[in-house]
Amino acid sequence: MAFEGLTEKLSAAFKKLRGKGRLSEADVKEAMREIRLALLEADVSYKVVKQFIAQVTEKAVGSDVLEALSPAQMIVKIVNQELTELMGGSTTKLTISPKPPTVVMMVGLQGAGKTTNCAKLAGLMKRKEGKRPLLAACDIYRPAAIHQLEVVGQQLDIPVFQMGQTNPVEIAKAAIEHAKKHGNDIVFLDTAGRLHVDEELMNELRTIKATVEPTEILLVVDAMIGQDAVNAAKAFDDALDIDGVLLTKLDGDARGGAALSIRAVTGKPIKFAGVGEKLDQIEVFHPDRMASRILGMGDVLSLIEKAEQNFDQQKALELQEKLRKNKFTLTDFYEQLVQLKGMGSMTELLGMLPGVKASDLEGVSMETDVFKKMEAIIQSMTPMERENPDMLNSSRKKRIAAGSGTQVVDVNRLLKQFDMLQTLTKQFSGGKMPRNMRKLMGKKAKGFPGMGGGGFPGLPF
Repeated sequence: MAFEGLTEKLSAAFKKLRGKGRLSEADVKEAMREIRLALLEADVSYKVVKQFIAQVTEKAVGSDVLEALSPAQMIVKIVNQELTELMGGSTTKLTISPKPPTVVMMVGLQGAGKTTNCAKLAGLMKRKEGKRPLLAACDIYRPAAIHQLEVVGQQLDIPVFQMGQTNPVEIAKAAIEHAKKHGNDIVFLDTAGRLHVDEELMNELRTIKATVEPTEILLVVDAMIGQDAVNAAKAFDDALDIDGVLLTKLDGDARGGAALSIRAVTGKPIKFAGVGEKLDQIEVFHPDRMASRILGMGDVLSLIEKAEQNFDQQKALELQEKLRKNKFTLTDFYEQLVQLKGMGSMTELLGMLPGVKASDLEGVSMETDVFKKMEAIIQSMTPMERENPDMLNSSRKKRIAAGSGTQVVDVNRLLKQFDMLQTLTKQFSGGKMPRNMRKLMGKKAKGFPGMGGGGFPGLPF
């Protein structure tokens, strides 16, 4: 996660505050000094940091905070609110034209991941909004740019319009006409980039903008380049008056300051974030959820949304019935593992839980070391053994271990985990969820499809 270093430093600053029953103005100022250093080290713009600290300090030294029963928590709340405001306050959606097609012009420097994320965003709109996107190859300069767009378009089953290395303005116009004739309601223009901002590039982009009058201009920015990302964003905004930003590589080990600076410097919102290399690893940017992650408070809502997107409704209903009858088997357990894997990286999912830092998960490869072993062991059992694990005696365990390339101790460990999970599912089978879990998940926890009122959809926990 891009903000891991910042999260740890902020957590350390808040920990010092929590150790004190009452806070003085000196305590608050010392904490603000540490927060300022943490933000500067994360590559946040100096002007942005200065303004942010001033606003937080003004609220934090008020009598409501200093005289509160838990002043440290009040300060965390203030920092959370200010971080959210710094990144835009609320989620900003893509503008959809009332008269199709919506035209989205994607711009940015070379190497930011513009072509790939152009396709990713088209895939997201197809998946989430039911759109019929068209990708237009308007980058005629970079070698293999057209072929790259065609490859990712094919993988996502999205058509690509290209006219070879002709005039990019004519390509954009023809792509929009093609979309009108073929029922594509949103067109993504993958324009050319450069290794640096120059006048020739900007003139070409201005011409495309003036000719096709795009509904939105989205700037693709690489979070890994830090402060240079903010400078590039300002240059593109000055030249084109962009509508928003798609921030890529937020899953990398960058310091992450770009996300905290771009909105303040340009006044334009971050609308989407690329969070991995796979073509489905793009998400709507939620300032409040990102602030929560930065402060080590997790992102349970995004975790729940991932579960909702990946569960199988019919299987979830069948599972619910089995839970009611207390007939949860190893076959069901295996199906849950498959669905859980479909939600993405386990380290990413666990990182969304409150209090879990990326550094805690360093070196953990649950997909390789745990899931594959579990799958192999269960697949090495006979159907009868999966339905009746109590029949697994020592000779059967030896056979299963040999067939799965594991040890008997691994088989025993799996069976013990299964027993624990069976005990846990009994608590949920009545549709009840522990009070602290309900409080954590808020309104979302009142009921998920297929899980009688508690737990993640389609998953037995």
